[in-house]
Amino acid sequence: MKKVIVLFVLSISFSVFSQKKDKVLVTIDGEATKVSEFKRVYEKNLDAIDDDEAKDVTKNLELYINYRLKVKEAYKNKLDTLPSYKREMETYKNQLSAPYLQDTTFIDKLVKDAYFRTKNEVKAKHILIRTPRDASPKDTLEAYTKISKIRDRIVNGEDFEKVAIETSEDQSAKGNPASGVKGNGGNLGYFSAFSMVYPFEDAAYTTKVDEVSKPFKTRFGYHIVKVDEFRPSKGEVEAAHILIRDTTNVGKKVIDSVYQKILANEKFEDLAKEYSEDPGSKATGGKLGKFAANRMVKPFSDAAFALENEGDVSKPFKTRFGWHIVKLIKKHPIQSYEEMKDALKTKVKKSSRMQLSDQAVINRLKSEYSIAEFEEAKKILNNPKLRSIAKDSLQKTMFSVNKTKILQEDFIKYIRNRRHKPVFVLYEDFKNQEILNYYKENLVHTEPEYAYTLKEYQDGLLLFELMQQKIWEKSTKDSIGLKNYFSKNVDKYENKDLKEIKGRVINDYQNDLEKKWIADLRKRSVITVNKKQLKKLIKQYKK
Repeated sequence: MKKVIVLFVLSISFSVFSQKKDKVLVTIDGEATKVSEFKRVYEKNLDAIDDDEAKDVTKNLELYINYRLKVKEAYKNKLDTLPSYKREMETYKNQLSAPYLQDTTFIDKLVKDAYFRTKNEVKAKHILIRTPRDASPKDTLEAYTKISKIRDRIVNGEDFEKVAIETSEDQSAKGNPASGVKGNGGNLGYFSAFSMVYPFEDAAYTTKVDEVSKPFKTRFGYHIVKVDEFRPSKGEVEAAHILIRDTTNVGKKVIDSVYQKILANEKFEDLAKEYSEDPGSKATGGKLGKFAANRMVKPFSDAAFALENEGDVSKPFKTRFGWHIVKLIKKHPIQSYEEMKDALKTKVKKSSRMQLSDQAVINRLKSEYSIAEFEEAKKILNNPKLRSIAKDSLQKTMFSVNKTKILQEDFIKYIRNRRHKPVFVLYEDFKNQEILNYYKENLVHTEPEYAYTLKEYQDGLLLFELMQQKIWEKSTKDSIGLKNYFSKNVDKYENKDLKEIKGRVINDYQNDLEKKWIADLRKRSVITVNKKQLKKLIKQYKK
């Protein structure tokens, strides 16, 4: 019911903006409504109305006046101070402002980049120097210095893989010689968009073949990447397999016997259910679903992607997991940009790269706003007992956004339960948040459509609460009033029993209560309609 009322309100609300040249159409207790404000409301749903009577300008103005009287009464009763109203408005403001906090041009670029990186794979190797999760400036500098020196060694001619085995803090590069596990020398094979954390992906795709990137940071630490090759993506395949885990000749004999059965036209799916030792796919006839080349170990990927036609089956081959036979179910080549655009945009918005869009908005606002920081007040950042400083001692301004002051106290509230980052990082996060908050709070002054919609929703919620109190609750809980209304109008209901038609009677009772309430509101208000302007409107819409 609440949603219905709010939607109804959207069609009869008023504009908070008007041009100075507009004439006043109606005044309610000194509050003027301009012609353009009413026209915006009236025209909003005009095309959806088929009934000529419902399009009548005079009747719509009367409805508008009734609506304004109700909303005025809601504010008079201070319904806008209710905690439930404030909570719902805050939630709605966040939803409504979300599109304004996105840099659409930047997002479009991210989507195009993601498509290129889906269509083309990169083969690279890397070296990692880890940093603690809550890295201090000292930790960060030490890791950066270390990775820079490693890069210098490679640029000066040392072999990347040799240096990776020696220095990388990614264990897979070194392997585990004690247990016979050989290191990969930092080799990552081929990968595409969304396979790696975004800063890593970006570094790999923006470094030229055979070159080594400058040091860059991810949440794991500092890296350098060397790019070996670019190639068009092979897309994805759907496949099924049969696995025999024994990697010795015993396993080889079993897989060969299974292969002979396939050549003898026995069903692959039945053989997988009988012989495969992969518990994850055995029950489904060996089906593995859809996967890209980089999702499987190289021998498996090579065998699956080498199959040409749907239904083709590979010869037996070996990986570190055992002996396999693969059957191609379907090939899924990369689609066109237009076909993938929407899915990629959804992926981009859900990925960490959206932080770049957020940052782009913040950077733009920083360049547009006047932001001043006060070093004396910021000295509290060096206090190890920052969170326990008395409130009275936290009244200095840390920074201001267009003269709006942000106090030390505000910052302490922000970090009270945030201990996962160093204080100086939390300060930057807090500053960015306050810049965005300032932007959101001022959207009503900079974005007319946002202000229209927000005002409509505000008034709609108030009207819902007021109707709940004045009409709906009263009609359902006031059993005596309902009975009295029924008794006075029993002829209208053909002398039926109240219990039989209670729903219909309640609806009529609500309409009666509202009609009397509106009459009382009108009696207590001074309403002046500019008849000259009303005639002009009627004439205009008759055309």
